[in-house]
Amino acid sequence: MAEISAATVMKLRKMSGQGMMDCKKALGEANGDMDAAMEILRKKGLATMEKRAGRDTSEGLVITKASDDGKTVALACLCCETDFVAKSDDFIEAADKLGDYCMACSDDNCSDALLNTEVDGVAFNTVITDTVSKTGEKTQIGDYARYTLDGSGLINVYIHFNKKVGTMVMIETSDDSIASNDELKAAANDIAMHITATKPLALDRDGIDAETVEKEKAIFAEQVQGKPENIIEKIVEGKMSKFYAENCLLDQPFVKDDSKTVSQVLADAAKAAGGDAKIVKFARFEVG
Repeated sequence: MAEISAATVMKLRKMSGQGMMDCKKALGEANGDMDAAMEILRKKGLATMEKRAGRDTSEGLVITKASDDGKTVALACLCCETDFVAKSDDFIEAADKLGDYCMACSDDNCSDALLNTEVDGVAFNTVITDTVSKTGEKTQIGDYARYTLDGSGLINVYIHFNKKVGTMVMIETSDDSIASNDELKAAANDIAMHITATKPLALDRDGIDAETVEKEKAIFAEQVQGKPENIIEKIVEGKMSKFYAENCLLDQPFVKDDSKTVSQVLADAAKAAGGDAKIVKFARFEVG
């Protein structure tokens, strides 16, 4: 077996981010070959992933990345097992890299495609393996979405200070001057924060799936059994209107001024800016 110098161990430690003892052991197994030692450390990460495959990943970080022109924006979660690891330098570095992979991915919302995306010849799957070998915890991509504006508008992102929940909302405007208006930008930011707080199920009534609607109607009808059929129908209709107002973003009372709905807040801001604006879609991701 080749003698492993302290300088060689330090070099591998710097390259891999692993502990001294792990690096020394890997170099010993690789008979001093640096590339082979790196491969051993990566395999160690894969072994750790396999052992911890059934673990919950209820901690992590929500990250965002935007193109230079702001027309394409991504939002994603990188998840791990504990808050301790989520705050570690190794995990934070991987989360930062995830943003670059989001922008390079060929798919706007497929986590599997994101895993296999390469940046500088390295797939994000490899980044995860390396991170696992350093932290010893299961790590995986959670939610992921990327929005791209084809015309005038803006994409606003709000990430809560704990970095465990974030929202992305895409707004189309009648022209670029409306999108760049400070009042409209402020409204877009407020709406993103509103979404983070209220957790709407959909943009509007059409966005709530039929199964959920029927389930809610059945629950409401059960609650008023014994009343005349026409009365039941009116009560259920009223309860469904309240359900839509609570769960459809455009119909929700705005958290900062509940005398207005979210759609009214945006319309007022657009009018003040001299044009029109509409929310096209949104995403709200939360770790845990």
